[in-house]
Amino acid sequence: MSELKDPRVLFAAERTLLAWNRASLSLIAFGFIVERAGLLMDAMTPENVQAGHVALTFWLGICFISLGAFSSAYSARQYSIILQTLRPEEFPPGYAARWGLVVNGVVSALGTLLIFILMLGRVP
Repeated sequence: MSELKDPRVLFAAERTLLAWNRASLSLIAFGFIVERAGLLMDAMTPENVQAGHVALTFWLGICFISLGAFSSAYSARQYSIILQTLRPEEFPPGYAARWGLVVNGVVSALGTLLIFILMLGRVP
């Protein structure tokens, strides 16, 4: 429990959450690009690319997207734990500290939805 009674503790935790949010979004975007790179390679040079390369880029992309979705959810959980340790004096009047949790939750849910959409598109 914080004994500082200073809103800067809240803002530091929120900055950390937003940094994790950026990292999560970057991992999801990178995973999507890696996943699509296999399809691009297959379309541009079908005789030189083996089916294994396309499958490898697909699963590697799914792993990056999964890591991004997980890190978004886990950082939201950590931020929630920090919020529970803060005292009411550490929250500025009228400040909505839970919006970061909502944003990270949505990013995590959309990343998970992207995984399912890519997996469904992969099944013949």
